[in-house]
Amino acid sequence: MTSQVFYRKWRPQTLEEVVGQEHVTKTLKNALLAGRIAHAYLFCGPRGTGKTSTGRILAKAVNCLAGGRGEPCNACSMCQAVTEGQALDVIEIDAASNRGIDEIRNLREKVNFAPNLARYKVYIIDEVHMLTEPASNALLKTLEEPPPYVIFVLATTEPHKVASTILSRCQRFDFRRLTQAAVVSKLANICQKEGIRIEPQALKLIAKSATGSLRDAENLLEQLFAYYGPEIELPQVQAILGITGDFRARELARHILNNDIAAGLQTINSVNADGLDLRQFSRELVEYLREVLLIKCGAEEAVDATPDELAEMKSLASKASLDQILKAVKLFGEIDLRLDSYPTLPLELALVECTLPFGEGALKAKPPKRAPATTPQPVEKAAPAQPHYPPEVEYFRANWERAVDALRGTGSKGNLDAFLRNACEPVALENDTIVLGFYYSFHKEKIEDPKYRHLVENKLSEVFGAPYRIRCILIGREKRSLSQGHLVKAAMEMGARIINTEEA
Repeated sequence: MTSQVFYRKWRPQTLEEVVGQEHVTKTLKNALLAGRIAHAYLFCGPRGTGKTSTGRILAKAVNCLAGGRGEPCNACSMCQAVTEGQALDVIEIDAASNRGIDEIRNLREKVNFAPNLARYKVYIIDEVHMLTEPASNALLKTLEEPPPYVIFVLATTEPHKVASTILSRCQRFDFRRLTQAAVVSKLANICQKEGIRIEPQALKLIAKSATGSLRDAENLLEQLFAYYGPEIELPQVQAILGITGDFRARELARHILNNDIAAGLQTINSVNADGLDLRQFSRELVEYLREVLLIKCGAEEAVDATPDELAEMKSLASKASLDQILKAVKLFGEIDLRLDSYPTLPLELALVECTLPFGEGALKAKPPKRAPATTPQPVEKAAPAQPHYPPEVEYFRANWERAVDALRGTGSKGNLDAFLRNACEPVALENDTIVLGFYYSFHKEKIEDPKYRHLVENKLSEVFGAPYRIRCILIGREKRSLSQGHLVKAAMEMGARIINTEEA
């Protein structure tokens, strides 16, 4: 007997054996018992969740010579023929490679012929959403008035791409992603029958990496079996998956949430010096931060961790604010690690940005102290000399880009932020008035309009946590501060220097 891959060898042969889809199998079993068979079914759901296998079981059940009790007997010649893929009346079509009008016309012609041996001709069309529009229309004609001896099983991972006219003529069943517990249980059963000894934590890791696809999990288990033999340990699974399992992912998470930049930078560069895959390390870091976030939000039951790991994450979550954890997950979840010249830079920048006083949701640092409010000065019409920079203005300069972002959607056309973005910068702070230096008069005059100035002042007061007014002056493009961009600032902190500037 030829060797079979695990996912085919251990494919379910009855509805009872289908894992994690009880809402589907129970309904089908009841319909089979009552003899109420539909002429067309639509099985939707992620890959590897049992759609095609259920279609084959249904084909066996309706044609079983023993009749069964809602299940195929798997002993009669018809059941065995379907199991072995030799039944002439059970036709499987891959719509991804047979998606044209000619293939469906050929199907329509053959549909009219009675079954050879079986009671029903069953057509299983996989990835039906891949059919072209003419092919879908041709299939629709057959679905509208099929012969009484024909059953269609349409399977798809993207039901929203299937024509609504086809959807309306099918009984729809939605297959769910399998839970990790269901995948682990199935894998443990396979290991027992195959004589594979594997650690429970390793099975959990396989199930987790499969993201709800049993077929993916079975393929990974077979790969491990082929490479390591019948004795499989957790480090071997981590190696196959490319998981570092390095303690420094947890260590870096602590530094991030403790706002310890120096220690965090040291950890990042230590990981890089040891030659670890930074992309995988970053994924593990984000996953750990996500679990801390879940615990902080009270969803502890959703975290799959040992008691010691859970205690460590609870301690970390208790010391950090929700805003702080959320900001870390966002920043590290969005970084791009494709810089070959400076591979650690995205991680370093995300770490530094996590500690900035202006955060997602709340300001961690207090704004600079101001003198009591005075009568606002009139908006200048002429361009005075650029004022001297007091230290306090740096606070507003550092957070200006984010303040502008907060103005998105503001204004009559929702684009008020465009008149401030890369068009001006805070150049001075005069009591409760922020002096904005504009590079062009067009943008300056726009913001000087009382109705727009009022909107800007309201938003800035909201962002910076205190009432502020603005005063607009014209400083010219040539005086624009080169330290405004955070990337330029970061580069200069690493030793770069500006040797020339060019206008875009």
